[in-house]
Amino acid sequence: MEEKMPEDLASLSELDEKSLLEVLTGRFTHNLIYTYVGDILVAVNPFKYLSIYEKEVSEQYKCHEKKSLPPHIFAVADRAYQSMMGRLATGPKNQCIVISGESGAGKTESTKLLLKHIMELCKANSQLEQQILQVNPLLEAFGNAQTVMNDNSSRFGKYIQLRFQNSSVKGAKINEYLLEKSRVVHQDEGEQNFHIFYFMLAGISTEDKEIYGLLDPTHYRYLNGRFGKEDVVQGWRLKYAEVFNAMDMVGFEEQEKVDMMTILAGILSLGNIAFETTDSDALKVSEESRGWLKATAGQFGVQEEDLLKSLTCTTSVTRGESIQRLHNQQQAEDARDSIAKVAYGRVFGWIVSKINEQLAPKVDCDVELNEIGILDIFGFENFAVNRFEQLCINLANEQLQYFFNHHIFLMEQKEYKEEGITWETITYKDNKPILDLFLTKPIGILSLLDEQSAFPQATDRDFVDKLNSKFKTAPNFEVVRSHTPLFTIVHYAGKVPYNASGFLEKNRDTIPANIRELFINSVTPLLSVLFAATISRTGTLMPRKAMLKAADDNFNSTRKQSVGAQFKHSLAVLMEKMFAAGPHFVRCIKPNRSKQPDQLDSKLLMDQLRYNGLMETIRIRRDGFSWRPKFREFAERYNIVLLKPDLPLDKNSCMSILNSTELSGWKCGSSRLFFKYWHQEELSRLLERLGRAALVIQKNYRARICRRRYLSLLEEIQRQRQAQREEEEERRRQQLEDERKRRLELEQENRRPVPLPRRKMPEPKPRSVLSSVLKAAHLTPVPRPRSKLTEATPFDNEPNASLMLQPIDEERIKEKHLKKTNTIRWFKETQERKLTRDGDFPCWFHGMISRRRAEDLLIDKPLGCFLVRVGQSREGYTLSYRGSDRCRHYMVEMQSNGKYVILGEDRAHSSLTDLVQYHTQVAIQPFMELLTLPCGQMCDQESDYEELTACSSSLSYVVKDQDMDTGSHKVHLEMQRLFLPAGGSSHKPAELKRISDRRRRVEAAPMEHEDDDPTGESRPFPRLYPSIRLAMREIQQIHQHSQQSPDQIPVSSRKRTDA
Repeated sequence: MEEKMPEDLASLSELDEKSLLEVLTGRFTHNLIYTYVGDILVAVNPFKYLSIYEKEVSEQYKCHEKKSLPPHIFAVADRAYQSMMGRLATGPKNQCIVISGESGAGKTESTKLLLKHIMELCKANSQLEQQILQVNPLLEAFGNAQTVMNDNSSRFGKYIQLRFQNSSVKGAKINEYLLEKSRVVHQDEGEQNFHIFYFMLAGISTEDKEIYGLLDPTHYRYLNGRFGKEDVVQGWRLKYAEVFNAMDMVGFEEQEKVDMMTILAGILSLGNIAFETTDSDALKVSEESRGWLKATAGQFGVQEEDLLKSLTCTTSVTRGESIQRLHNQQQAEDARDSIAKVAYGRVFGWIVSKINEQLAPKVDCDVELNEIGILDIFGFENFAVNRFEQLCINLANEQLQYFFNHHIFLMEQKEYKEEGITWETITYKDNKPILDLFLTKPIGILSLLDEQSAFPQATDRDFVDKLNSKFKTAPNFEVVRSHTPLFTIVHYAGKVPYNASGFLEKNRDTIPANIRELFINSVTPLLSVLFAATISRTGTLMPRKAMLKAADDNFNSTRKQSVGAQFKHSLAVLMEKMFAAGPHFVRCIKPNRSKQPDQLDSKLLMDQLRYNGLMETIRIRRDGFSWRPKFREFAERYNIVLLKPDLPLDKNSCMSILNSTELSGWKCGSSRLFFKYWHQEELSRLLERLGRAALVIQKNYRARICRRRYLSLLEEIQRQRQAQREEEEERRRQQLEDERKRRLELEQENRRPVPLPRRKMPEPKPRSVLSSVLKAAHLTPVPRPRSKLTEATPFDNEPNASLMLQPIDEERIKEKHLKKTNTIRWFKETQERKLTRDGDFPCWFHGMISRRRAEDLLIDKPLGCFLVRVGQSREGYTLSYRGSDRCRHYMVEMQSNGKYVILGEDRAHSSLTDLVQYHTQVAIQPFMELLTLPCGQMCDQESDYEELTACSSSLSYVVKDQDMDTGSHKVHLEMQRLFLPAGGSSHKPAELKRISDRRRRVEAAPMEHEDDDPTGESRPFPRLYPSIRLAMREIQQIHQHSQQSPDQIPVSSRKRTDA
């Protein structure tokens, strides 16, 4: 079976299409979807769940040998990570993973699996790993949609840059490319809008629908009046919860999410605005859509009259005079759709910008970070109608195919000739002429498109005629004779006919000045920021709060670039990053077009293998040399093999190193060495063996040094103790001598005659010698008892020489006290009102107690008992849990947006109480532990802990003295005495000082509305919420009226319903 289904296609004895197809088909039928071609991974989409991605499998592929485990996507992630760390044949270097394939081949899922395994490899017990993993579902919701080829098709491209310091991840950056904004206003038959609209309408509550102004999904024209079945809608509800949990995890604020949802609702409402002409040739909004206009204005935070004016006319200023040009019905609808597309594109760009802001590395600028880049870009597309978006998508795939050819074929075979290596040239399909057809200046397709876009009167037909005249003799361009503007490009993956209708308008992507000014002045802050933002050369949104005039200048200077120019520049920047990194390739294959599991279309499979050049790739990986280091690079890396410190970095040294190994099959050129792809692993194993030997040497050397230091310290302690004993003996001898002298003096004095008239009072009896000796002796301090749940270590009974020989660190004590003070201040200012309910703490909250105290409390409790305490040196909480064998402590962090997260978990919570309640139902990973029983106070009448006792005492004091609580909530006065320092009175609190009138007025204002909010925070609403409610009622009344009298339904509504 292994001979018929080899794991590496480069090991095939007979290389032809038939044997290749047999191997891939046999592996696919046995659910072996991954196959190697040397160091390249071929992945066939199974269209079903496979149990090969569990945590146990992930653990196996950590620092593994390639031959020891079957091919896997985790192996590619591990190889990229180890190469970035410099643990393989090459030194530390930036890496990139290129995932390619046509739409529906599984690129997005492969990206998520790569990210998952890389985060497992670099786990550093921080929340950043979980934040990075939450980026993909968030971007999928806003950037993916269902197409005829793929149910989760990426309608944008992304390049994820993971930044590392040493072995841990320190940040990430997302580069996005060419979002298909036209999908917002139009979808072909069998396709859908972006996922987020369906998630939002399915998952949002009835109350929130009223707040945002959302109605039944079948009412919206931009959704084609269609929605899903109940089982599909249920899945959308779960996705909605996942998306907004991801936003909480990344760090989006509540008000930002509300503004974003309001803008999305406004986009849907905008699509339902219909126009009709009047007697004066001016346009007006139809009566049926008047409510939609009001709703859109409220959701966008603008005036209804201003929005209508921006839709129905264009205002221009000439020589200081304002001129208005009225729109016809088509122009008004185009303006409406243009606003929807631009608004959605700006929201998507803002989300990417916000993610980059939250995930930016928090290190000094001069710190050098390593990088792993993962490219997940739209696959090659060939639909029934291919538009401007398909042209750009296929151009990106041409660029990736060229990168693959350049790295695998062109660069490699060129070095064979230069170095004098005997080699039979392998021919491959070079797509450089196709790239020249698109990118050459000044007569490339994109340059001609920009040229025609600069003429206001130019049409799409003029553009196609220009292409036909320039490229009629080009081998990769075909002229199409048709009434519609059509042309055909022969891509590396086949012929694709393009419909040029709308090319010029999409390339210009202009926003009328009056529309932009209208939204900059919106009362919705997010919308104002989006339209005042600048656009970079690569088309990236750069939001910033700036003056309107400065924003105008930047906007005008950047908007001169067309969409095609931005995309071309972004591709150039991407290729520059990828050429500077070490590439790893994943070639995704689509087994069938019906998206069904366990079905493989042999013709479709072979077509993909042919245009991907897999036959040629197998041949060059089998016969070629994929690793080609220079002499100096190789000698620097492997001179340790000869154990000679001053080895010259030349050819002779390289030969000596290689002759000392058992490698075979390598070749030597004039300036570099040539190795097969498996040689890297053999050499890395050799270095690993030497590394283990070095560790043994270091271990024994350090043990000897530590032992010597320990003996010297022990000798010093024994000498000090001997000196101390001698001093005590001398002191005891001196005391005995002094006592003897004193007794002699008393005896002599008693012998003297005493005058009879005066009787002397008796002297007190002298102290005994034994008691004086015992009291004078130095008592050894009793060590603090250890926690009962903490195991003793072999070094616990050793004398702490460092503490005996060194003075007390005053600075460290001050720093520790300062941290504790800051934590108490943080709790009082931000947490006290959130944690209390009716003036009381939850039974599981134990204030600021130590880890040891928490473990002592839980020692006698049953499995699953827990408590929550405040960190003593950080702003956060710790959840202490009684496990089966020990007590575990989970760090609870409060994020910048006010959400609570257990470190390492993938869910954010609005309050600490919600977090506790959630984990009574869902286990905490990775030990799958459920919270069952809260660890309450030891005493039923009063709190056990000083700070909580003081809190309860102050509460009774506040109730007793009503004059002190004239304007503030009782919880505030109660919490003033929280976390008293040690030694403070817990039963008789000191007199509370009166708060100034100004402070009471400031604090009393928000408290008036806090009683109804369990979290202590007021819920954000859209700025023009009352206007939205009124508009929704008007729309519902019109809809009810139209249902009662179907004969009066307008034509536009009938068309929408039929659609």
